[in-house]
Amino acid sequence: MIDDFAKEYLHSDLREIREAMLWKLDGLSEYDIRRPLTLTGTNLLGLVKHLSLSESRYFGEVFDRPFPEPLPRWDDLGARGADTWVTERETRQEIIDRYRRVSEHSDATITALDIDSPGHVPWWPRPDVKMFNILVHVLTETSRHAGHADILREQLDGSTGTAAGYAKPQREPEFWEARRATIERAAKAAVTMPSETVRDS
Repeated sequence: MIDDFAKEYLHSDLREIREAMLWKLDGLSEYDIRRPLTLTGTNLLGLVKHLSLSESRYFGEVFDRPFPEPLPRWDDLGARGADTWVTERETRQEIIDRYRRVSEHSDATITALDIDSPGHVPWWPRPDVKMFNILVHVLTETSRHAGHADILREQLDGSTGTAAGYAKPQREPEFWEARRATIERAAKAAVTMPSETVRDS
């Protein structure tokens, strides 16, 4: 009973966070979803592309249920890093549609197998796993990248929130300028305060 509850709970959270990832692309231009927004080149559409490949491996190869479309394998050294950005020939819709197909394939694997079903992750130091391990891992990875997407989207247009239904109304730029100024003053003041005072507060 608790196993079924745990599997459904984790699976439900994964489905929600996938939708949040895709929502972060809504309303943005082709350039904005592709352009590098960090020193290492992190970009919104590249995050979705990366999650497609990662999830296809974890709920595919790991449980001997490979995703039926050609994607680079985990040991394809020539493809390393290519999953984190999108070429000019790859379309937004192509990336989104693949992520949805991978999700459907993953959902079928999760539904078909018990939470203690064995899997094998050859790229992990301890490769023998259970469905529970993989559910937690993929949910954690997807949530981590959704956090990246939150920051990237906020940088682009100030939009925040975890899903369309929870989008936070955008405030005037003056509000955020005042907020940033308050935080900046506190940061500078902390530098000049004795360390004992900072710890005690």
